[in-house]
Amino acid sequence: MAMTLTPEQQALLNGEKGETMAKVMKTLVMYGETFGAEKMVPVTGGCGHLVTSFGLSVMKPVYALMDQLIDSGVLSGQKFSADPRPLDPNVPKNLLQDLFFKVMYSKQESYEKQLQTLGLLSEDSFTCACYMDEVGNKPKKGEVLSWAESSAVVYANSVLGARCNRNSGILELFGSIAGFVPYFGFLTDEGRRATWIVEVKTTSKPEAQILGSAIGMKVMEDVPYVKGLSKFIGTELNDDATAYLKDFGAATASNGAVGLYHIDGLTPEAVELGEKLIAKNAKTYIVDDAELERVKQSYPVMWKDVNATPKLCFVGCPHLSLKQLHDWTNALSEALAKEGRKKVAVPTVFTSPVAVQREFEKTPDYQKLCGMGVVLSYICPLMYMNNPLCGKMPVVTNSNKLRTYTSARYHTDAEILAILSKGGN
Repeated sequence: MAMTLTPEQQALLNGEKGETMAKVMKTLVMYGETFGAEKMVPVTGGCGHLVTSFGLSVMKPVYALMDQLIDSGVLSGQKFSADPRPLDPNVPKNLLQDLFFKVMYSKQESYEKQLQTLGLLSEDSFTCACYMDEVGNKPKKGEVLSWAESSAVVYANSVLGARCNRNSGILELFGSIAGFVPYFGFLTDEGRRATWIVEVKTTSKPEAQILGSAIGMKVMEDVPYVKGLSKFIGTELNDDATAYLKDFGAATASNGAVGLYHIDGLTPEAVELGEKLIAKNAKTYIVDDAELERVKQSYPVMWKDVNATPKLCFVGCPHLSLKQLHDWTNALSEALAKEGRKKVAVPTVFTSPVAVQREFEKTPDYQKLCGMGVVLSYICPLMYMNNPLCGKMPVVTNSNKLRTYTSARYHTDAEILAILSKGGN
């Protein structure tokens, strides 16, 4: 092997803890060597995060692998959270869709049992936003992680200052099992340097989803250093700023392949190191009002009838924070009152982690939200939409990630409020 391993790592590779663990280690070594890693480093983050949370009937190799790990006693060395569940009986669907879902995700119950045996943090640890305080999987600055889920990885790297590569599904579980990951990319100081300078020159606070989309499509997998944004969202990582960066980062990761960004004067490494993070010969991208409008207008409408009336609205991809649930509830209440309505004009689903929902349910806003006809769910909107039946529905969303991966139509927050309070598309 070209990679230099410690005696402990070499022993795992040689089969000291059995053939299955040796295969896990060999897979991680091969993965690292593919990207030029010369060594492995310990996973120091408290919990992992698994992206494959859905019991698709066609994922037979995954279930067989999980059984092999369990039967061999090769369990995760750390607890882990997982992406959202694909099913929720409370989310609107017709009879045909309901039957289709039951067939499509027929392995959900048995797969969740496998995950619990392997080391799932809790039976409700299913969310794409595992780093929220209520969920309990929030890494610290400098900790090395073994995560997948693009929006979680970019948040952990950027907002929290942890270190994690954009791992694919199962590889992140292997890192948690072995306790080691290959040292390359965002785990290194050099790999965290910015090769793009993004200058935000808008006249007002840019929509997080559109700004993230514009940057993602421009820099792709590179690291951007963003200037001019902190004057709109501040220099403190409070609830409003982190919610903004959550949605911004998800758009950079899905519309491009960004795994790390720096916000001048705001994110941890930018505060600590400033422009020392910028690599020599970094390229510059200027984002003004006209550029954001150009990006927004470039989004295709994939509905068969572009003038169709929406049949469903999803808000919360990634999952909404507690602050966002309160903000959306109050904004929607005001919009409906202005139009003389009591309930939303379009069936609507707000998604957030179960742990966040439990806190929200303790407040008066929960009854207010339910009274407006909104469904509060833990579902993954993307998993709901990614099938032939739901893919044909005219669905609207404020999520650039959901727009990118499905036929859902993107609208800004203000436009979504107008649709929900007035109807139309």
